[in-house]
Amino acid sequence: MTEADRTAAPSVETLASTLTIDITTIGRRSGKPARIEIWWFRVDGRFIIAGTPGPRDWYANLVANDRIVVHVDGHDLVGTATPVSDPEIRRAFFTDAQTSWYSDNAGLEALVAHGPMVEVRLDGYAD
Repeated sequence: MTEADRTAAPSVETLASTLTIDITTIGRRSGKPARIEIWWFRVDGRFIIAGTPGPRDWYANLVANDRIVVHVDGHDLVGTATPVSDPEIRRAFFTDAQTSWYSDNAGLEALVAHGPMVEVRLDGYAD
């Protein structure tokens, strides 16, 4: 990301305050871009996309091809999505005040063990 792009791009704080985003992944079977609306959260300095247990196309696509485009506030931000398997990070996410409602849908232990979860790192943004 150039300095000019950085000036125009949203700050980490702005990104963190925008919970509803669109993402584009590459279809694992079709090879075509697939765009959906989804929520993300910034917890413990990480941008996380998660869901309740069960098959999710967005997750399967990102496991097959880790490149992601996050569409937020008119910006198309390219990055990498990495599955989160560390149970401590997963538990911290699902027990955070802003995301603890997930437990009402699936139960904490099921979420920690089986909920789809990726950490998104955007190109040009420091960790």
